Amino acid sequence: MSNVNPSKLEKWRAKYGAAAVAFSCLLSMINSWGNNWVLTVFFSLGVLICGAIGFFDIKRARTDNTSNE
Repeated sequence: MSNVNPSKLEKWRAKYGAAAVAFSCLLSMINSWGNNWVLTVFFSLGVLICGAIGFFDIKRARTDNTSNE
């Protein structure tokens, strides 16, 4: 195995990727509100699920960061 340091983009994606997807689902949900209820429900679930994953990813990254210091 190689000990290659991940790039800044990969670190950012690991920490904030799910939160960015949740934010885009939120914007899409607001955009489709009232026009298509199937998409509204789908994007609402995306906001809830990806938001929860993003929250716990950020929480884990902060605890890992403080334990390394």
